[in-house]
Amino acid sequence: MFEELFALIQDRKANPQPGSYTNQLFSQGEDKILKKVGEEAMEVILAGKGQGKQRLVEEISDLFYHSFVLLANYDLTLEDIDAELRKRHGVRREPS
Repeated sequence: MFEELFALIQDRKANPQPGSYTNQLFSQGEDKILKKVGEEAMEVILAGKGQGKQRLVEEISDLFYHSFVLLANYDLTLEDIDAELRKRHGVRREPS
Protein backbone atom coordinates (compact mmCIF):
# COMPACT_ATOMS: atom_id res chain seq x y z
CA MET A 1 0.00 0.00 0.00
CA PHE A 2 2.90 2.40 0.65
CA GLU A 3 3.97 2.28 -2.98
CA GLU A 4 0.43 2.82 -4.24
CA LEU A 5 -0.16 5.76 -1.91
CA PHE A 6 3.14 7.36 -2.82
CA ALA A 7 2.44 6.88 -6.54
CA LEU A 8 -0.93 8.60 -6.07
CA ILE A 9 0.72 11.52 -4.29
CA GLN A 10 3.32 11.84 -7.06
CA ASP A 11 0.54 11.74 -9.65
CA ARG A 12 -1.37 14.50 -7.86
CA LYS A 13 1.79 16.62 -7.90
CA ALA A 14 2.28 16.06 -11.63
CA ASN A 15 -1.44 16.18 -12.54
CA PRO A 16 -3.34 18.38 -10.08
CA GLN A 17 -6.96 17.45 -9.47
CA PRO A 18 -9.56 20.04 -8.42
CA GLY A 19 -10.61 19.54 -4.81
CA SER A 20 -7.72 17.22 -3.97
CA TYR A 21 -6.43 17.61 -0.41
CA THR A 22 -3.00 16.54 -1.61
CA ASN A 23 -3.01 19.32 -4.20
CA GLN A 24 -4.11 21.80 -1.55
CA LEU A 25 -1.03 20.89 0.46
CA PHE A 26 1.27 21.24 -2.54
CA SER A 27 -0.26 24.59 -3.49
CA GLN A 28 0.06 25.93 0.06
CA GLY A 29 3.74 25.07 -0.02
CA GLU A 30 6.55 23.78 2.12
CA ASP A 31 5.58 25.56 5.34
CA LYS A 32 2.05 24.10 5.31
CA ILE A 33 3.35 20.60 4.57
CA LEU A 34 5.94 20.83 7.35
CA LYS A 35 3.29 22.13 9.75
CA LYS A 36 1.06 19.14 8.97
CA VAL A 37 3.93 16.70 9.51
CA GLY A 38 4.60 18.32 12.89
CA GLU A 39 0.94 18.22 13.87
CA GLU A 40 0.64 14.58 12.92
CA ALA A 41 3.82 13.69 14.81
CA MET A 42 2.35 15.27 17.95
CA GLU A 43 -0.90 13.38 17.43
CA VAL A 44 1.09 10.12 17.21
CA ILE A 45 2.68 10.93 20.56
CA LEU A 46 -0.68 11.67 22.16
CA ALA A 47 -2.23 8.52 20.72
CA GLY A 48 0.69 6.49 22.03
CA LYS A 49 0.06 7.86 25.51
CA GLY A 50 -3.20 6.10 26.07
CA GLN A 51 -5.66 6.67 23.23
CA GLY A 52 -5.60 3.02 22.25
CA LYS A 53 -4.07 0.93 19.52
CA GLN A 54 -6.60 1.82 16.82
CA ARG A 55 -6.09 5.55 17.36
CA LEU A 56 -2.33 5.02 17.20
CA VAL A 57 -2.68 3.19 13.88
CA GLU A 58 -4.85 6.02 12.53
CA GLU A 59 -2.41 8.73 13.56
CA ILE A 60 0.65 6.87 12.26
CA SER A 61 -1.21 6.45 8.96
CA ASP A 62 -1.77 10.22 8.86
CA LEU A 63 1.90 10.83 9.65
CA PHE A 64 3.02 8.47 6.87
CA TYR A 65 0.73 10.21 4.38
CA HIS A 66 1.94 13.69 5.25
CA SER A 67 5.56 12.49 5.29
CA PHE A 68 5.04 11.06 1.81
CA VAL A 69 3.69 14.44 0.64
CA LEU A 70 6.82 16.06 2.09
CA LEU A 71 9.06 13.58 0.25
CA ALA A 72 7.24 14.23 -3.02
CA ASN A 73 7.47 17.98 -2.46
CA TYR A 74 11.26 17.64 -2.44
CA ASP A 75 11.25 15.19 -5.39
CA LEU A 76 12.45 12.39 -3.13
CA THR A 77 11.14 8.84 -3.32
CA LEU A 78 10.49 5.82 -1.16
CA GLU A 79 13.59 4.33 -2.76
CA ASP A 80 15.63 7.16 -1.21
CA ILE A 81 14.33 6.15 2.22
CA ASP A 82 14.89 2.47 1.48
CA ALA A 83 18.50 3.17 0.46
CA GLU A 84 19.17 5.16 3.62
CA LEU A 85 17.74 2.47 5.86
CA ARG A 86 19.72 -0.23 4.06
CA LYS A 87 22.89 1.85 4.44
CA ARG A 88 22.26 2.30 8.16
CA HIS A 89 21.67 -1.39 8.70
CA GLY A 90 24.35 -2.71 6.34
CA VAL A 91 21.86 -4.41 4.04
CA ARG A 92 22.49 -4.47 0.32
CA ARG A 93 19.67 -4.47 -2.15
CA GLU A 94 19.47 -7.68 -4.15
CA PRO A 95 19.62 -7.18 -7.92
CA SER A 96 16.27 -7.70 -9.69
